[in-house]
Amino acid sequence: MKIKPSAITLALSLVLFPIAHQAAENSKIELPDMGDSTGTLISPAEEKEYGEAFFRSLHSQISINQDAEIQQYIQTIGEKLVANSDLPGNPFHFFVVLENDINAFAGPGGYIGVNSGLILITEQESELASVMAHEIAHVTQRHLYRAAEAQSRLSIPTMAATLAAILLGSQSPAMGQAAIMAIQAGSVQFQIDFTRENEKEADRVGMQTLADSHFDPRSMPTFFERLQQSTRYYGQNIPEFLQTHPVTASRISDTRGRAETYPYKQYPDSLSYQLTKAKIRVLTSTDNTDTLKYFKSISAQGTTEQRIVARYGLGLTLLKDEKFAEAESIFQTLAQEYPNQPQYATALAHTALDAKNYQVAIARYKKLIEQYPNNEAVKLEYISSLLKVGDAEQARNVLFTLSPKTQLLPVFSELLAEVYSKLNQPAESHRYLAEYYYATGQTKDAILQIKLAQKSKGVNFQLASILNDRLNYFLNQEQEARRNR
Repeated sequence: MKIKPSAITLALSLVLFPIAHQAAENSKIELPDMGDSTGTLISPAEEKEYGEAFFRSLHSQISINQDAEIQQYIQTIGEKLVANSDLPGNPFHFFVVLENDINAFAGPGGYIGVNSGLILITEQESELASVMAHEIAHVTQRHLYRAAEAQSRLSIPTMAATLAAILLGSQSPAMGQAAIMAIQAGSVQFQIDFTRENEKEADRVGMQTLADSHFDPRSMPTFFERLQQSTRYYGQNIPEFLQTHPVTASRISDTRGRAETYPYKQYPDSLSYQLTKAKIRVLTSTDNTDTLKYFKSISAQGTTEQRIVARYGLGLTLLKDEKFAEAESIFQTLAQEYPNQPQYATALAHTALDAKNYQVAIARYKKLIEQYPNNEAVKLEYISSLLKVGDAEQARNVLFTLSPKTQLLPVFSELLAEVYSKLNQPAESHRYLAEYYYATGQTKDAILQIKLAQKSKGVNFQLASILNDRLNYFLNQEQEARRNR
């Protein structure tokens, strides 16, 4: 069965209308037994296309983190877990969704999202890793595709919409009801939650991955138990993670019993985990006054490490408030006291960048790159500072030293578009801005940018061919979407 990217894009656009957990009883969706997968339903190339389409749809509907340090951290933890999974060679992409809701999900093609709200409620790094290991297990055990295979006679849009519904819980009951009506128009019923067997298997496989990656296996039942106990405070608004991954007493007991088979030892959190949590707290906060109070309270009574992290959080909050001198003072001290921790020196350089002290920022980023030549987050910020002072040629040079994985991110195309704009190459600038818009689910804007590129000066035969191919591709995507609306 051939999966067409245009059909996938349309079908996954139903992510806009996630299935409502509280839907009316006559709209309850039930999925048949998944059975064993033969692995023949979707080829690796099609799975890659499927995942990319899913990720584009997400970009257009939810707020996905663009902070390079946060992305680098979550990808690092994810890759550590994947290296000890059943499929260590498979590509995975991890990302943070900037939503306070407690949720995590595994999408097609190894795309795994974790909400910032879930990260903030974890009390140990192993708890975060346990959720990610569980989601990795859903992918490695091919639970989504086993569900799709059981309904292989369905059209691709319906199958894709069903998978999207399984992955994401409801943000809006009314919109969720619309998705249910769309799926049921085909007179087929599905269940939105993974089966108990799937969850049990994901727990078992995920715990093994967790232990093999040197995280605490006991963190899985501990975190599940705390989530279950917290539901009494939510009333009707149960966290999405608990709607799609129901936590029962039996499940907690099973995971605890399995965890106890591993020898007990201490699993200290990495400082990067603590610093990432602090940065996410500042980034997602809507009240800087409360955030300042939070970090000040910890800096006065926490452990030594907690006080250090609190100082970092205070500095980030002051930077967000544009109190550059105060932020500079905090980050200067931290960078001097802990010269081998890149986050402090990066924050110091970023303070100069935000304060428009561009030459100072560039000097600081250059020093950082010398010290951490493979730090992609530092490189991305350095590129931004180079563009601020108009050094587009050097910015382009640094851009192409980024890893292939980073070059696949939308930010790469966005920065390259800005580089070519400053180099007075409008056709290339519009071309890469089109790629950025397409990667973030904005196909109409991508079409407009390609047309602008075609009308620009300096379009040679090779570029004209590229632009024509991309325009036809984007137009086909948009037409397919319109036909199925």
